[in-house]
Formats: sequence, structure tokens, C-alpha cells
Amino acid sequence: MQYYFKKIVKLAVKLKNIKIDMNKIIGIFSLGIFVTLGCTSNKPSKTSLVEQKSILQIGNKSIPTSEFKYVYNKNNANSADAYSQKSLSEYMDLYTKFRLKVKEAEDTGLDTTQAFKSELNGYKKQLATPYLTEKSVTEALVKQAFSRSQEEVKASHILIKVSPEAEPKDSLLAYNRIMDVRKKALSGESFEALAKTFSEDPSAQMNSGNLGYFTALQMVYPFEDGAYNTAVGQVSMPVRTRFGYHIIKVADKRKSKGEIKVAHLMVRFSAGGDVQDSLAAAKKATELYSRIEKGEDWGKLVNEFSDDMNSRPKNGELPAFSTGNMIPTFEEAAFKLEKIGDISKPVQTAYGFHLIKLLEKKEPSTFEQAEATLKSKVSKDSRSDLSKTYLINRLKRENRFVENTKGMEIAKLQADSTLVLGAFEYKTDKKENTETIFSISEKKYSVNDFLAYLKTKAKKKNNVSPKHYMSLLYKDYTNDMLTSYEENNLDSKYEDYRMLVKEYRDGILLFQLMDSKVWTKAVEDTAGLKKFYEENKQNYRWGKRCDAQIFNAKDASIIEKIKPRLNSFPYEVTLEFGNKIIYTDGKFSILPADKKKIDAIKNILGRDKNYRVEVSASASALESAKSKKSISKARIDAFWAYLKSIGVDSTKVIFNDLGVSKSTDKKMNNEAKYLSFRYVSTNIKSFEKEFNQTDPLALQIKESRFQKGDDAILDGIEWKNEFTQLQKNDRNYLIFIKNILEPQNKTFEEAKGQVISDYQTYLEKQWIESLRKKYPVVVNQAELNGLIKK
Repeated sequence: MQYYFKKIVKLAVKLKNIKIDMNKIIGIFSLGIFVTLGCTSNKPSKTSLVEQKSILQIGNKSIPTSEFKYVYNKNNANSADAYSQKSLSEYMDLYTKFRLKVKEAEDTGLDTTQAFKSELNGYKKQLATPYLTEKSVTEALVKQAFSRSQEEVKASHILIKVSPEAEPKDSLLAYNRIMDVRKKALSGESFEALAKTFSEDPSAQMNSGNLGYFTALQMVYPFEDGAYNTAVGQVSMPVRTRFGYHIIKVADKRKSKGEIKVAHLMVRFSAGGDVQDSLAAAKKATELYSRIEKGEDWGKLVNEFSDDMNSRPKNGELPAFSTGNMIPTFEEAAFKLEKIGDISKPVQTAYGFHLIKLLEKKEPSTFEQAEATLKSKVSKDSRSDLSKTYLINRLKRENRFVENTKGMEIAKLQADSTLVLGAFEYKTDKKENTETIFSISEKKYSVNDFLAYLKTKAKKKNNVSPKHYMSLLYKDYTNDMLTSYEENNLDSKYEDYRMLVKEYRDGILLFQLMDSKVWTKAVEDTAGLKKFYEENKQNYRWGKRCDAQIFNAKDASIIEKIKPRLNSFPYEVTLEFGNKIIYTDGKFSILPADKKKIDAIKNILGRDKNYRVEVSASASALESAKSKKSISKARIDAFWAYLKSIGVDSTKVIFNDLGVSKSTDKKMNNEAKYLSFRYVSTNIKSFEKEFNQTDPLALQIKESRFQKGDDAILDGIEWKNEFTQLQKNDRNYLIFIKNILEPQNKTFEEAKGQVISDYQTYLEKQWIESLRKKYPVVVNQAELNGLIKK
């Protein structure tokens, strides 16, 4: 199933933003292609030689009743109406369409292309996986992992490194070294001090070998095994892993914490982003926590303020989790909550600040609950090596594996320095290289076969002798050949495997054909698509919509301050910095005392990409009369020159030369000698930064094109091109509907995703009709009726 979803995702990317009806696609592949690999049986089956009856004829191809029944049963066995006349007839209709498409794919030669063969072979390897494991060993390992998962171990270790490929003498040397250290530990020397002195784990210098608490499936299996089999306070015997030899000191064992379920309210900010945004988010989270402490409703606050869109509709509820499955800081804070309903103070993660509410504590899962997850983890864990060892031993027995020592001796004589240099060479025409090195059933493998394997597999190795390296590669070779032999004979041993391969073969063909005939064709046939839209445009309509701004404020006074400022654009924003420079007669230069005010402009513009500064300059009539040039323009020029020198972008500045004041009054003339600046914004949400400086929940703003059902507040009022004020849930709302759009047909571009989906359905229907004409369909009704049980 995972394979086909990957294919669908690739198709979605290919079709870019086009909407694909997933229910339609899943319906196509629900004919038995999506099956659970874990449900297969690895018991060898016998193929019946009795001629089977046909239930369906597609052109010149007959479909056996057994094949239809097999696929039907996989998809309908648990259905309440399984094997009823209605269920069988409906499924036969789907199955017929499926087989028609596969027949067409075969007749067009899709199953002969190299791309198809490579794809199928790759997938056959995945399908073979359940048949190349030792079920009984895996089940025992799963049960062991479950048992250990009920307990957490706190341990320290000391590591002496040795390669998994080391010569026996080097392994012995490392073993003796770790045993010497163990003797020191047993004699009373500090394990922590010994770890710092002798351990070759780089982290030991910082943690003195302390690994903290861990549980099953969190360490490599031999290490885990050693830790769980060592009593508290004791030091283990040396444990060999791929890293080397370890000794383990167990400090504590405790019961696992199980699972908890929590809800959270998240205030988002981007890690590594703007410091001001981070501070604002922290302040907002703190204010929300304060309001919760005062008794405000959790669900109401989550729905109003949480930035986690996925959990918000569920009052912030998250799926249950256990140790090691969440971000550490979040997890630590969550597990510290003791009573149901307890709420944490704001907790910071890479995603923002969280308030966490404890909803439920669960005891550790039962085996039945954990089994599927554990099976998956065990298959990827180092303990799976044990299962592989048992598998190889079984395959040797079942397939009559016989070694020829003479052949191996011939091979060893050719182990030279080129092998450990990764450039192995050998003479292919040596007569003795035709000697058998081992056989599997009737198939013989020669020395030449093994040497050819070495040539492709040998890598450069240090500190390993050629003969020892050859012995390691010989083990890999025998394992690979035994596994390959078994894999190549699975279809003759297991009916389930044979049927699975057939189903996936048909499915790959179907996917390729549907892509070319329906999915991609619908996208690329622009003329046909537009014609289909024109003929069916009544099916693609917008409901009533409006362009609106919704202001949600703590106090009505905020609404009153914002309302008059909505009549001009850009919007004026009020900030706390001084915004006026007074000049003496004829002066326009920037004085040092004024530079602090101007420097603040750069900082403010940097806070919000939507901020602009509007600069206005004026001159008095008296000073202008004494000058031949425009004083107000000179003031603007000098102001801009300084702004430019400190790195302010010209696109962020709006200049307004007010010219000369007309008043001749002396007092008015003095007041006219100024340059002022005010801040405006091109984004309505900048009001939030202005009003939320002291209270992060003072104002929330939405601006969008809304349909009925998009927003509860909008749905509750009559839509008019005007301002509407109301109170709800102790909040004050100002709604400004700027534009109302009556129901209308969607344009082709607006409806394109749905048009393509519908056009695909139309193309598929036409295609099926043409296939029925090309390949006559005959259903053996007597055979179909013979399957009815209800």
C-alpha cells in the first residue's frame, strides 16, 4: 500500500496544485492490491493441478473463479454482507473494469518495458520480506521487547573499541583490556573515574559514562541484553557490540511511565527568528497562563488564541505519547504534571511556547496493544540479526546446503593484498577455480563464482589480513546466495506470495495506464478540459462571499481608536518614539541631538516588513523669503541623506514636501519650521503589534475573502458594506465588510482542480465503454451465484 501512495504523491506533484480525488484512486486499487503483508502465511502450499473453472472472460483471457474469490475475500471477508448476491455483483462490476484495464495494458506491451520490469522486481523484494524471516524467533523477540519495555534501566558504561571485522588476536586484546578495567571496578574504584580514564566513548569525558534511563529498543540489542541481565549495583561481564567491548554498571531499574494524553495551547514563533517576535510570543503565552489561573475556560482560550491549527478544533488535544516520542522539553514538562487537569507554565520548544494540560494518564500498553508497533521496531533493530541467523540455518537444512572444503582451500590460496586494498584481481581461466565451493539443492556454486563476488564486494580494509577478510566475505556470500535461492523459489512454495506478486503486477500496469489515459491526459488536454468546463459550468459556483476585516478586541476603546484609521491607506500606526524636529531660521542640517530620533526609525522599520515612515517637511514664510532655495525640500534632502547613510531602504520612506507656510504671524512662523514623521503600515495586522505591546491578547485581526461557514462571527451578522460592532464571549468585535460578492460561476482557473477531477471521471467512463467493445465481457453467472452464502 505504501508503494502506491508514493506513486500517487508523485502524480500529485506532477499535476502540481491539481486536486486529485483520493477516494477515487483508492477505490481503483481496493481490488486486492492494497493488502497487509503481515497477514501472509509462510507455510509452504501445494499448487492444485486440477483445471479450474472460469468466472470471467475478458476478450480471449479467462479469469479463474479461485482468483476472483481470493481477491474478493481479501477485501470483503469482514464485511457484514460478504458473499451476498448484492456484494458479489457490485464487486464483479468493479473487478471487470479492473481486468479490462489490465488487459489493455498487457495488449499495449506495458508489461514488457524495462521500467516496468525494474519496478516490479524491486517491489517483489519487498513482498518477499515476510517470507525471509523466522516467524517464531521474531515473535519471541517481540515478546521479550514488550517485557523489557515495562521497565526503564539507568546505567553507565565503559567502552573499549574494536572493529566487528577485527582479527581474533585484536578482539582478544580488547577483551583483556576491558576485563582489566572491570577488575578495577569490582575492587571498589569509582566507575565514573574509570570511565573518564579508560572509556573510548567520546561522551565519557562529559557524562562519566552515564547514559541515564533507557528502555527496550533504544540501545543496540547486545548492550540492551547486557543491561537488563545485570542486577542493580552490579557490573556486567564484557558485552560485544559493533562498537567494541562494553562493561555496564546498572544504577537503577524503575517501572516505565506508560502513556499520557495532553492538550496544549501553542503560541507560535520561529526558532532563530526575530527576537522581538520571540519576546512577544513569550509575553502572550504568559498572559494566557495568567488568564487560565484566574479561571478562564481552557477550550475558549485555545479556540481563540492557539496557533496549532490541527489541535485547535479539539480544544488542543494531542494523541497519547510515551517517553521518547515527543520533543524533550515538551515531554519533560508534560510528565511532571501530576493531576488530571493540571496546566503547566509556558514551555518553550523550537515551535513556540506551549501551555500543557494533562487530560489522561495511561498505564503501559498491553501486549496486544503494542504488538504491531513492536514488530516493526524489532524488524529494524539490531536484534533482527538473531532472526537472520536462524533463517540462514533453516535455509541450509531445507535446501540441502553442502560445503566443499577443497573448493574453499583453493579460494584461500588466492587471498592476497589486492583483496584488502579493495582492488581484488584473480585469474578466471584457472582450471581449479571451476571446483565447487558449495551447493544449494542441485545448484552448484564454483570458486570462480565466489571470486567474482569478492571482486565486486571487497572494500579497502586496514589492520585485517587477506585470509581473515576472505573468511568474513565468504560468510556474507553464503548468506546472500541462500537468501537469493529462497527468494527465487518463493512463488513455487507459497500461494500467498504468488498471488501478491500477481496483484501488484496488475496494479503497476493499471497505475501506468490510468496515468496516461486519464489522470495526466485530463491535465494536458487543455482544449478538452475547457470544453468540459463550458458544458458543465453550472456545477462550479461560488456561494455568497465577502471581503472583510474582523477586529477582535479586549476593550471597546481599542475598536474606537482603530475605526477612524481604517479610512486611509497605508494605515497609521501609533508608536511611542518622538516624531518631530524643530529648526531655527533657514537651517536644514541634522543635529546630533536629533539623530537618536532618526536612528530609531531604522529599528522600527526593521521590526515589521510592512512598516513605512511618512516624512513631511515645512518652512515658514519669513525664512523662505530670505532664501533662494526651497527650505522644506532641503530639510527633506538632508533627512533622507542621513537615513540613507544608516542603511534605510528608500522603498520604506514616503516624502511629503509641505512647502511654505502661508501665515505671516510670528508665532505661526516659528511652528512652521519643522520636519515630522509618522509610521504607517501596508498590513492591517500591524495594529496587533501596536496594541499588544502590554497585553498580547488585546487585539486579534483576520482579513480575508470569506464564504458562509468560514467564520462564526461573520455568519452571525447581516452582510452589508459597512462597519458592524458587537460583543461576544466578553470580546468586542468590529467587522468591516469591504465588498460583497453574490453567488456566481467560478472562472475556469478557480474551478480547475474540481474540473480536472470531474473530467477524469468522464474520460474514464468513456474509456471503459470503448474497452468493453474491444474486449467482450462474459460473466459466468452460474459460477458467481455458486459463491453466494447469504
